[in-house]
Amino acid sequence: MTESTDLGAEDRKIVTLARSARARNGVPEGAAVRDETGRTYVAGTVELESLKLSALRTAVAMAVASGATSLEAAAVVSDAETPSDEDRAAVRDLGGADTPVLLAGPDGQLRLSVTAG
Repeated sequence: MTESTDLGAEDRKIVTLARSARARNGVPEGAAVRDETGRTYVAGTVELESLKLSALRTAVAMAVASGATSLEAAAVVSDAETPSDEDRAAVRDLGGADTPVLLAGPDGQLRLSVTAG
């Protein structure tokens, strides 16, 4: 895993969107993904009795349901130390192994940047 604290404007945007989703919905995680056309999809953790999805898997599902064919980047805001293997797999399925996955803390500060692969 590669650590990075240098974010471009578009990556800062998805971190900010993910942080906002987490705060607005009062959920453990917020996530945002950017597709191949630059559209963004934002989601929070889903915790229903019959359906449990992380914020990042929910954002990927929203992108797929909206017709995205690839991802440029993904961001998750969480207390976790690293993105889960399942989250990285979902990003990899749509975006490929080299898609960056950004992990930020609740304060919005980037903790880790890894690839989906």
